[in-house]
Amino acid sequence: MGAFLDKPKIEKQTERGHGNDLEYAVSSMQGWRVDMEDSHTAKLSLPGLPQWSFFAVFDGHAGSKVAEHSSEHLLDNILTHANFKKIIEASEKGKQEDEKMVKKAIVDSFLQFDQKMRNITDSKTGFDRSGSTSVCVLISPTRYYFINCGDSRGLLCRQGAVHFATVDHKPFNPLERERIQNAGGNVLIQRVNGSLAVSRALGDYEYKNVEDKSQTEQLVSPEPDVTCIERLTKQDEFIILACDGIFDVSSDEELTNYVKSRLAITEDLVSVCNDVVDMSLNKGSRDNMTLVLLALPSIPKPNDKAKEEEAKLDEQLRSLMKEACDEVKNTRGDNMDFSLVLQTLVGDESKIQGLPPGGGIYSKRAFLEKVYKELYPETEALVSSGFSSSVDIDLNLETNETNGNEMTDSGV
Repeated sequence: MGAFLDKPKIEKQTERGHGNDLEYAVSSMQGWRVDMEDSHTAKLSLPGLPQWSFFAVFDGHAGSKVAEHSSEHLLDNILTHANFKKIIEASEKGKQEDEKMVKKAIVDSFLQFDQKMRNITDSKTGFDRSGSTSVCVLISPTRYYFINCGDSRGLLCRQGAVHFATVDHKPFNPLERERIQNAGGNVLIQRVNGSLAVSRALGDYEYKNVEDKSQTEQLVSPEPDVTCIERLTKQDEFIILACDGIFDVSSDEELTNYVKSRLAITEDLVSVCNDVVDMSLNKGSRDNMTLVLLALPSIPKPNDKAKEEEAKLDEQLRSLMKEACDEVKNTRGDNMDFSLVLQTLVGDESKIQGLPPGGGIYSKRAFLEKVYKELYPETEALVSSGFSSSVDIDLNLETNETNGNEMTDSGV
């Protein structure tokens, strides 16, 4: 079985909630992948720490077991660490948590959890070769603790710009490469032993069998980086946690700017998340996609000017769509093809005023489909099938045959 489907699965799984002066939304899409291997956690009030919250995205590879188990149990392992019992006691007395104590509890819990999960898979289900990246944020009343293990990514938008972003753990990073080589491995085609595209992950136990090395010295390490950032309520706008299916096609700045542009026209966080996932698919993502968006107290509010500009853009695109359709019709007659019309518009993208920053023409595909169906309702079945045209695929989804985290028999 190959790594990709003939057509992407574009149905979305969404979730939303609010509490602790936060609002969150989640959107996930399987996309072109044969299986959905992403999982997530969203917890607004923690046991013993009602003013704390925890969010995480787990991007599985070579199976979904580790990602699913992590989403269900990792937080519990963190909260049962001895340090967190002390943190709860301090909180009950109105004291601020000790930053070093929190960081140590998180790192220790990741290592313990990874070993515990290994024992479970070995004894109960046989050897499981799946693994998972993880990106999390633990939020206390005064701090954010960003936790990263792998190449999923978290970022904080403060005063309209990226204030912080986690750093991906890739095999070609100097420190990661050194550890891999010291454990007897190699970095080939930017992968661990030519196969795994991340150098830190939960699971992936076939890369954790060097007997004279500790957990953190293996080919693949389960040790996370933990970064503490003080909360600034009047400046902090939003937090994004997302898998590489999102960040493969957008930089930190592009994604932040696109989210800001959507928040300027709607307060619906699920709608914003869905727009990001759709835009990522249209820009060429071949992976599963999961995005968690956390609205902080100073999140931008919709404004009339942005809504007016969006309406003007839609009218401009409607007019350009008609012109592009006429151009294609002149060359193909009645044999219309949405993908060719879209290709014409992409070629003229630099001339289009007011496209969403970070999203471009790809972020307006749904609107363009709507206009096309109005002009040619008899072709609705072809357009609504999504990505059935080979030209459409070549235009919007530039295939990267080593885009996934795990190489398979089919090459990805």
